[in-house]
Amino acid sequence: MICPAIAEFAAALPRVGALAGLDLGTKTLGVSVSDTLRSIATPLRTIRREKFTLDAAELLKIVAEREIVGLVLGLPVNMDGSEGPRAQSTRAFARNLEKLTPLPITFWDERLSTVAAERAMLEADLSRKRRAELVDHVAAGFILQGALDRLGHLGRTDV
Repeated sequence: MICPAIAEFAAALPRVGALAGLDLGTKTLGVSVSDTLRSIATPLRTIRREKFTLDAAELLKIVAEREIVGLVLGLPVNMDGSEGPRAQSTRAFARNLEKLTPLPITFWDERLSTVAAERAMLEADLSRKRRAELVDHVAAGFILQGALDRLGHLGRTDV
């Protein structure tokens, strides 16, 4: 089930359970996961994309192993807020994935997540080669953490 709004996504989730964050690229799919209380996002791995059925099978294997209860896809919105071909591709991926899993799926604006991931890895003094290996699932971590932070605020009355 695709939930266009984060509040709708929150309502569709059980009280506890891990979420997965996805950074969908043309060649790779970065995956991050949260703890069951949904406070911390942890980069997990990068899936080399081949074709949708293989990519989805690999992702759903992770979902089953980690007992994931919801998916957050990074939506590549342009800096002016408009959606281009990559955003349309991400929405198509979500529609296809929705046919394979009953889990709630939502989108999170991923603007600058890769930039933030690169900056964090530069500060950690990682080599260029190592940064290239990690950037997609580290970016997925930034995407998921943003969504987790928002979900945390939705349940509070003082915000």
